[in-house]
Amino acid sequence: MAAGNRTVDTTTISAPPGDLGWHLGMVLRGYQSRFEEAVEGMPGGIRGFQILSAVIHRDPANQQALGAHLGIDRTVLTYLLDDLEQDGVVERVPAPSDRRARKVVPTDHGRELLARYEQRVGAAESTLLAGLMPEEAKSLVSLVGRLAMDVHRAQPGSNPCEAMDHLP
Repeated sequence: MAAGNRTVDTTTISAPPGDLGWHLGMVLRGYQSRFEEAVEGMPGGIRGFQILSAVIHRDPANQQALGAHLGIDRTVLTYLLDDLEQDGVVERVPAPSDRRARKVVPTDHGRELLARYEQRVGAAESTLLAGLMPEEAKSLVSLVGRLAMDVHRAQPGSNPCEAMDHLP
C-alpha cells in the first residue's frame, strides 16, 4: 500500500485487511459525538468551528482557498460565511493578492470565541484518547495528521464530511 512515496508492507500488520477501516470508523464516530457536544452553541456548529479554526491557524489566502482546504462547496461556504459574518465572528475583506477575491479574517470576538471552544474541543479529544498513555496519544495524533495530509495532497478536493456520511 502506498503512503506518499513510501510503501507499507501490509503483511506485517497484525489486523486482517479491512479492520483498519472499521477501527477508523469507530474512532471517528466517537470523535464526532464528542466534537458535536463540545461545539454546541458555536455559531455554525462544527463547520463554524472548522472555518474559524482554519481562518485563524492556517490563514488561507482567500475564500476559495479556505473552501478548498475544508472541502466545502463554494455555494455552501458562502452561506456559512454569511452566518458567521452576521454573528460577528469573521469578516470578508478584499484579498491582498487579488482585489477581486475575498479573504476571510477573524474578528476579535471570533478569536475569543475560538479560544473558548478550543478548550472544550481539547477536553473532548482528551476524553476520547483517555484509554491511551500520553505518549501513545501524542504519537497517534501525529501519525493520523501525517496520514491525513498524505491523503489530502493525493485527493485535494476530497471532503472529509462525505466520509462521515458513508460510514457503515
